[in-house]
Amino acid sequence: MRRRDRRFILIGVAGLTLVLAAALILTALSQRITYFYGPSDLVALDAPPEGAVRLGGLVEEGSVVRGQGLAVRFSVTDNAASVPVTFEGTLPDLFSERQGVVIEGTMGQDGVFEAHEVLAKHDETYMPREVVEALQRSGEWRGPIPSDAPPESEGP
Repeated sequence: MRRRDRRFILIGVAGLTLVLAAALILTALSQRITYFYGPSDLVALDAPPEGAVRLGGLVEEGSVVRGQGLAVRFSVTDNAASVPVTFEGTLPDLFSERQGVVIEGTMGQDGVFEAHEVLAKHDETYMPREVVEALQRSGEWRGPIPSDAPPESEGP
């Protein structure tokens, strides 16, 4: 085999290896993507999203109902729409009504969000970026804009 032929084979194998590696990385990343919705966004969908999603907003005042054991029901709101949530497990210490929360889980056909994980804000000045954006879109954001939050978009 001539030196030139070996070089073409080597370049071809290296190129194929890079393409396969990129395909594997993209496949792995696409399986880890979790979409974020605010209550208004989730309610506006024609059909519930498939797979795990994140829901963020405020825990609706007066909606927390504790069941037997670790079962709890509550609603997440952006003050324009509310989504009922069920969760079985230990809630974070900072979980309370009218506080920011991000929940990961699945939306049922019955319109009830089944939470697998509940995350509450960690102090008085923090609000997750996605929650701020959802509250801004609904026109219900009343606080100062956090330094890491996006600026409010201007209308047409």
